[in-house]
Amino acid sequence: MASQTFVMPPDPERSTTERSTPCPCGRGVPFGRCCGPLVGRVREAATAEQLMRSRYTAFVLRDAEYLVHSWLPAVRPRRVTFAPDQEWTGLVVVATEAGGLLDATGIVEFVAHHRRDGVDGELHERSAFVRHDGRWVYAGADAAV
Repeated sequence: MASQTFVMPPDPERSTTERSTPCPCGRGVPFGRCCGPLVGRVREAATAEQLMRSRYTAFVLRDAEYLVHSWLPAVRPRRVTFAPDQEWTGLVVVATEAGGLLDATGIVEFVAHHRRDGVDGELHERSAFVRHDGRWVYAGADAAV
């Protein structure tokens, strides 16, 4: 998988250039119309998949604050740290189960590609999501695949 480079626009609504930057989540939609408003907390995710994609984007951007915000309070860590030598290079959503507009729970299976110390790798996971206080949050890994 080809490496992708992404520079975080300071404000996803600020300029046409920033709004048109491709989103790291791989949907093929500009950042300002995809994960930007979620990571910038302008709006909440409508589906579990949207939240998972925005969390991947937050990992690309190293946005620990958004990751903590989007985690179920009962299981979230006190802080999120990032491997300084790890670069996230692509995301593939494999499958979704529930997690829609009217659902209370959902599962999203994905493969997140990365490069660390010059070596390509991947994280293959089934993530569990729940609605908490009316919004989607990450509840943890349902099962590593």
